[in-house]
Amino acid sequence: MNFLLKTEEAFMFGVGVFAFSLLGMSWWWFVGFILLPDVGMIGYLHNSKSGSWLYNLFHHKGIAIVIGLLGYLQSSNWLLFAGIILFTHASMDRMFGYGLKYESGFKFTHLGEIGVKA
Repeated sequence: MNFLLKTEEAFMFGVGVFAFSLLGMSWWWFVGFILLPDVGMIGYLHNSKSGSWLYNLFHHKGIAIVIGLLGYLQSSNWLLFAGIILFTHASMDRMFGYGLKYESGFKFTHLGEIGVKA
């Protein structure tokens, strides 16, 4: 099952990369911004509840899709770019086992505990 989930996320990562390629932007934008959603970890400086809430906000694929759709509907390449980056980053994280966070701590995710072999 773990292999199947990682394969699915790898496919979605590829969809994000393909979507970015359609924007016609320089690949430096992609490389420069693909890790930006991890700024959501800053909430952990306050506490686990704030950290998990902010992290999940930046890693929720539904939010990424809504932002991307708004960009498409408004003909805004910047909103579309933001949605694609958020979606692609979330897929990349989940490929490596980093899921949405629980309030109990950073290493507790919807995919299981980070660092524990399943």
